[in-house]
Amino acid sequence: MGFEEHTLADLEKLGTWRRYKSTLSFILYVAAKKCFPSRTLRIEHSISRGYYCVLDTPVTRTQVRRLKNTMKNLIARDVAITRRSLPKQQAIRLYRRLQRMDRVKLLSISCFHAVPIYTILNIHDTYQTPPFVSTGAVKAFDLRMFGKGMVLLFPLWNDLSILPPYEPQPKLTRIFDEYEEWGRIMGITDIGDLNRAIVDGKGQEIIKISEALHERKIVYISDSCLKKGKRLLLIAGPSSAGKTTTTKRLAIQLLVNGIRPLIVSADDYFLPHSRTPRDEHGRFDFESIHAVDINRLNRDLKALMGGATVTMPAFNFVTGRRNKGKRINLPRRGVILLEGIHCLNPALTNRIPARKKFKIYISALTQLNVDDHNRVSTTDTRMLRRIVRDTHFRGYNVMGVLQHLARIRAGEEKYIYPFQEEADEMFNSALIYEPAVMRHFFLPIARRIKRSSPVYKELKRYTRFFRLFRELDARFVPSNSILREFIGSSSFQY
Repeated sequence: MGFEEHTLADLEKLGTWRRYKSTLSFILYVAAKKCFPSRTLRIEHSISRGYYCVLDTPVTRTQVRRLKNTMKNLIARDVAITRRSLPKQQAIRLYRRLQRMDRVKLLSISCFHAVPIYTILNIHDTYQTPPFVSTGAVKAFDLRMFGKGMVLLFPLWNDLSILPPYEPQPKLTRIFDEYEEWGRIMGITDIGDLNRAIVDGKGQEIIKISEALHERKIVYISDSCLKKGKRLLLIAGPSSAGKTTTTKRLAIQLLVNGIRPLIVSADDYFLPHSRTPRDEHGRFDFESIHAVDINRLNRDLKALMGGATVTMPAFNFVTGRRNKGKRINLPRRGVILLEGIHCLNPALTNRIPARKKFKIYISALTQLNVDDHNRVSTTDTRMLRRIVRDTHFRGYNVMGVLQHLARIRAGEEKYIYPFQEEADEMFNSALIYEPAVMRHFFLPIARRIKRSSPVYKELKRYTRFFRLFRELDARFVPSNSILREFIGSSSFQY
C-alpha cells in the first residue's frame, strides 16, 4: 500500500469512527427519552476518550446504570435507523413540535435548504455526521458517572473493537467548565446563539470579549508562574493548538512583571533525518518524542540555567538538518519558555529536577456546540486551523495537509494526551467566534477541490460544517490574537 493509499485508508477509518460516535450519541438520546422523557440531554464536550453528557438535573449512579442497560438493549435488538430529508421549514415545524428549540434556533438562521432527519423507534434527531443504518453496529461502548453528569466512552478510531480504559480528567474538565461559563457570560452556548449575535450586529463585541477573556487567562498563568518561582516553563499541546502565539503573549506578560523570558523551541532539537525514527509504514515519525535530540536539549537547558552561554541549534525543515543558531544566555531574573508538543512528557527534560519546572498545557478545547446533541469537534477546530495556515502561508495543498492527519492523531494519543493532567496550568486557545471568521478563509480552498479528488469527501464534510455559520469579518480580529497565527496579519513573527 502506497503513501496516498495509507492516507485514504486512515481518513476512511476516521470517517467510520465519527459515524460510530453519532450512532452512540443517538442511542443515548433515545435511551434518555425512554427512561426520563421529561428531562433534556445535552452532549457537551470531549473528555476521557468520550463525550461528557448531562441531563438538566444531576444524575445518580442508578440512573446512569438504567441508561446504560437501555442502550445495551437497543444495540442487542439491532433496531433500524432510518433517514429522510425534510425542507428546512418542515424540519423547523417538526422540532418545534418536539420542543427541540436548540434545533429550531439553529435552523432558523442556517443556510441549509434540506435537513436530514434520523429516526429510531419514532424518536427523531439530526446529526452532522450520519449514524449507521442500525443500532447493532456499535457494540463497544461504556457509560460512566462523572461529576454531575456522565461520560459516554468510545472505542479507538483505528480499531473499533477496542474500548480503552476509562481515565478521569478532572483538570481538563475544569477548563471546559470555565470556558462554558464564559460562553454563558456572552449569552452563547451553541451556533444558533452565535449566529443570532452576528445578525444582530454584536459580532465585534463577541470578538472583544473573547479576546479579553483570553488575555485575562494569560495574565493569570503569568502570575501563577511568578508565585511558583520556577525557572523553566514547559509549554505543550497538540498540533495547531496555538502554542507559539500563546508563548509569545505569555512572554509579554512576564516582561510586564519584570521577568526576562527566553523562548526556546523544542522543534529546533529535531534529530537530522538520517536519525529520525520511522513508523510502521517506513515514513518519518516526527510525532515521536524520539525524533528529538533529548540529550542535547537537556545539556543546553542545564547550561543555560547554570549561567552559561549556549549556541542554539536551528532545525532546517527543508534540508532535514540542524544548522548553527544564535548564541544565547539566560538574563538575570530570566526564565526559559520551552515550547513543543512533548514538553509535558518528563522524558523530554529528564535531567532537570521537577521542582524547577512549571508545566502549561495548551489546546483548542472547543466549547461551542452545534445543538444539544451535536458538538463542534476539538480535533476539527485544530485541523481547520492547520489547513488554512498551511495552504495560505506554507505552500502545502490540502492533500498534503490531510496526509498528516491520522499520524498526528496517533502521535497525540501516544505522546501528548497521557500527560495532560500533569499540567500545573491549562489554557484553552479556542475562540467562541473562531469558525465564523475561518469560514471566509476555508470555503475558497474547498471550492478548488474537484469531485474526483480523493480528499473531496473530507473537504465536503468541513464545507457542510461552515454552512452552519454566519460569517464574521476578519478585520475585527486583533493583531495579537491566537487566530492570527493561522489566518495571517499577526503582530508576531513566526
